[in-house]
Amino acid sequence: MDIDNIVKETETGMQDAIAHLQKAFNNIRAGRANPAMVSMVMVDYYGNPTPLSQVANVSAPDAMTLSIQPWESAMIQPIEKAIMEANLGFNPSNNGNSVLINVPPLTEERRRDLVKLAKSEVENAKISIRTWRKDANHEIKNSDLSEDLKANLENEVQALTDKFVKSADDHFTAKEADIMKV
Repeated sequence: MDIDNIVKETETGMQDAIAHLQKAFNNIRAGRANPAMVSMVMVDYYGNPTPLSQVANVSAPDAMTLSIQPWESAMIQPIEKAIMEANLGFNPSNNGNSVLINVPPLTEERRRDLVKLAKSEVENAKISIRTWRKDANHEIKNSDLSEDLKANLENEVQALTDKFVKSADDHFTAKEADIMKV
């Protein structure tokens, strides 16, 4: 890292950690159907593994149903197979035109497990944020700046760390409330 850009690069890295956390939270199911639940499914599209979103339109017509409308009717069977192989716990069915997934309601125990999973993702984000802080402080300590300037930079990096750790905690609080809402 360049001394002039330490704070900027550190902030960017910490923002990336929060963005990754948000993406991970999108894949954690909260009680209602969400197209992001199948975002990781890869479909065999004429021999090439292709993301589901590139071969079909995925929507949630109601809180308990996902509708997957393939752009080619020949893709219905491969989409059903890909969803089963993704091991998401869903049992897809088709009506001849689209694939439907009934999302069962979450049990209390499953909700607690999802909260634990969300907490784990938050801890991973915090570890990433703290690693960025450690790297920045290492660069600052090994620079040939004056002690006052080093102290100011370290304080700035610590303030960023505190801000992003609080942001991660706030995201968790919101996700926990979303998961536990019946």
